[in-house]
Amino acid sequence: MMENAKERTLAALDAAGIRYDKLEHPVVCTMEEMDAAGITARGNVCKNLFVRDQKGKNHFLIVALEEKKVDLTDVADQIGSSRLSFASPERLEKYLGVSQGSVSPLGILNDEEHEVIVVFDQDLRTRKEIGIHPNENTATIWLSFRDLRSFIEKQGNEVDFVKLPK
Repeated sequence: MMENAKERTLAALDAAGIRYDKLEHPVVCTMEEMDAAGITARGNVCKNLFVRDQKGKNHFLIVALEEKKVDLTDVADQIGSSRLSFASPERLEKYLGVSQGSVSPLGILNDEEHEVIVVFDQDLRTRKEIGIHPNENTATIWLSFRDLRSFIEKQGNEVDFVKLPK
């Protein structure tokens, strides 16, 4: 049995036949730390925001390019949700099995009930590859957006798209 989230995640991608490039690096928890470490110089790195609706019944993972502005009111309007707010670290652990700083769309591997809706910025569709954590913030992987979306949908999670400003 594999011991950490990164190994389990990479094994799942390998089993699905998804190609990726991996960069190991020191722990980074924010986009600013990724910039300072030179990780974002490699390519399009995504920021990931785990949010919930007003009643806490629906959970969303918003995935956007680093430079995009994420207005939660606007996103809620676009996806037809009540007011959105950031989910607690406990909810993050419960639904995606990751801690703050390691949030990734690949966290859906831990969402056995397929409750989290992954909301992508529509501009990600035009990117050849994007960078995300493999459920640990000690590495970043680059993979095609098409492969990532397909992987998420095959896991059983719903995917939605929003238009985010720069």
